[in-house]
Amino acid sequence: MAEVLVLVDHVDGALRKTTSELLTIARRLGEPSAVFIGSGFDAAKEGLAAYGAEKVYRVDADLSGFLVVPQAEALAAVVAQASPAAVLVASSPEGKEIAARLAVKLGSGLITDAVDVQSDGAGGVATTQTVFAGSYTVKATVTKGTPVIAVKPNSAAPEAVSGAATEVAVAFEPSALAQSAKIVSAAPKAKTGRPELTEAAIVVSGGRGTGGDFSKVEAFADSLGAAVGASRAAVDAGWYPHSHQVGQTGKQVSPQLYVACGISGAIQHRAGMQTSKTIVAVNKDEEAPIFELVDFGVIGDLFAVLPQATDAVAVAKA
Repeated sequence: MAEVLVLVDHVDGALRKTTSELLTIARRLGEPSAVFIGSGFDAAKEGLAAYGAEKVYRVDADLSGFLVVPQAEALAAVVAQASPAAVLVASSPEGKEIAARLAVKLGSGLITDAVDVQSDGAGGVATTQTVFAGSYTVKATVTKGTPVIAVKPNSAAPEAVSGAATEVAVAFEPSALAQSAKIVSAAPKAKTGRPELTEAAIVVSGGRGTGGDFSKVEAFADSLGAAVGASRAAVDAGWYPHSHQVGQTGKQVSPQLYVACGISGAIQHRAGMQTSKTIVAVNKDEEAPIFELVDFGVIGDLFAVLPQATDAVAVAKA
């Protein structure tokens, strides 16, 4: 069975949920193998084995002080050694750049923002994407070289399956060109206690209808253990940080549940969230375009609806 490489998404060995999702997808295509770059391998090995990684290619170089070029080079070195059936990476801004650079190095086809990845039954890889601001669903395959696929978070439910996680050391030294761009300073992201927006299973977003008061949106999100998002209108007005913007010019999310509160549903916003599995909208304008998209709609003032929903969640938990 051919290997399928998964680039491990981690912070000093702490695995992100996207890694377990990618390993689950890799099992559909062949034998999952992980590529671990950086420090913290010992902390990550058990988690990789728990989700079916049969091999772990370990690149023990410290690349944290550089941008993504050395990682693309390291991944290319592993591909040359393993000759995999496909390479899967998380479809984050960093992951997509790594995937693009890797595809160029391999002379291979690249697919980004895949929301589903399956075997095509003939040894190839079949993917599903949404394109043109979510207006079309596209089935695509790579026809040249080793398929390089960047997969959106929440595209698969992680399934725990025991793997050997046999360590394979990879000798690697980044080129002088790869080291020519360095990170000169970095500041840790302020912690909110909420999950990362693009990885969250539940997202609650607020828009112009909040009038700048996100307290009810945040309270409801916290009751569900959800991330908080915002429409472009809300962030442009300075009501919420731009890092939380969901939309074509913001972050694209695909959670199990998306709750839009006071958001009209302009195409710019819909492009960033309409691949969500279940969509709920709360809006007092019954003609709002968002209601064309939702699975469940509540016509009402979010300042009246959300507190009731928050209380109901608390009662259900109790």
